[in-house]
Amino acid sequence: MIAKPGIVDSRADTYLVLQGETVARNDVEAIAKLTGAARIDCSAPNVFKLLNAKPHADLQPMSANFRLDFAFVPAALKLSYFKLVAMDMDSTLINIESLDEVADFAGLKQEIAAITEQSMNGKVDFTESLRRRVSMLKGLDASALERVYEDRVELNPGAEKLMATLKAQGIKTMLVSGGFTFFSERLKQRLGLDFAFANELEIVDAKLTGAIIGPVLDPAAKAAKIREVSDVLGIVQPGRVIAIGDGANDRPMFDVAGTGVGYRPKAVLRPHARYCLDFVGLDGVANLFS
Repeated sequence: MIAKPGIVDSRADTYLVLQGETVARNDVEAIAKLTGAARIDCSAPNVFKLLNAKPHADLQPMSANFRLDFAFVPAALKLSYFKLVAMDMDSTLINIESLDEVADFAGLKQEIAAITEQSMNGKVDFTESLRRRVSMLKGLDASALERVYEDRVELNPGAEKLMATLKAQGIKTMLVSGGFTFFSERLKQRLGLDFAFANELEIVDAKLTGAIIGPVLDPAAKAAKIREVSDVLGIVQPGRVIAIGDGANDRPMFDVAGTGVGYRPKAVLRPHARYCLDFVGLDGVANLFS
């Protein structure tokens, strides 16, 4: 996907950033020829920057064929420009939809996963669908949550490397999820995140009641949390926040952040992402601005 206009002066030099799990030099040279790039730089292993490349109708299919992510990034835009990175949890920071996996212990994974898919694709109201899915789990032993975290939650590729890079740059990190605090708080501790927000499941006598405590952290609330944390951090200049997500409920936080990065994004989110990562891991976010 071609990025939307950059944050910095659009008259400045622009890099076409190419990255993949493995990158063949011949593939990079083919794209450089296609786009009329003035120069090829290698900024990191399997990350190439083509100076002043021009958009071309064949760029997307050619890059996909080579299994390369591409993005047009202003050359002056560096990671140090950003002050906060906010990320979704399910299918973004971690490899699963946690509610679907919890539902597996109630024998309802297929049914609940179908509703989750509709929600992530923007086909049903998020809040309504979340309350409906949680209500279906009434009476489930809360130990299922621990079993999901211990046995099924895995960080997506590049997550730890991205967190280390952000920490080294002094950039604050934030997890903001329509999922659940049981998982988000553990991930916050595990990765040393600065902030974490999610929904809280009600548990009574070690069983899920089928209810959520307090208001649902819905798409609008995710965006509001970014504003809230930005205020706490004193971030007043627009565009100094990166938001990372994958589904329809991440669109509002993309809008408020200014720079939205889609990680394996659903089709409904793709047009609203400034950059998309379809092949590389989460560390690809930092590579865009290296």
